[in-house]
Amino acid sequence: MAQLRRWCYVPCMTVFLSKILIPIAVAAVTVVLLMGLINMMRGGNPNRSQKLMQMRVLLQFVAIVITMLTVWVMGHS
Repeated sequence: MAQLRRWCYVPCMTVFLSKILIPIAVAAVTVVLLMGLINMMRGGNPNRSQKLMQMRVLLQFVAIVITMLTVWVMGHS
């Protein structure tokens, strides 16, 4: 019975991860990347550029983890 319940949640989790969470993560990376590029083109504060780069790297890591989790969940369905 417990195994049957677990399989009921896999399709919902797959849809949530692939259709909602991955696009949000990619959009967040894109926004931070564009903010950093705009800051550099305007000749803004170098410290702000550094912080934006650090944030972009962190968000890319999160996006990759979410993508790998999605692939893993889809493999179990």
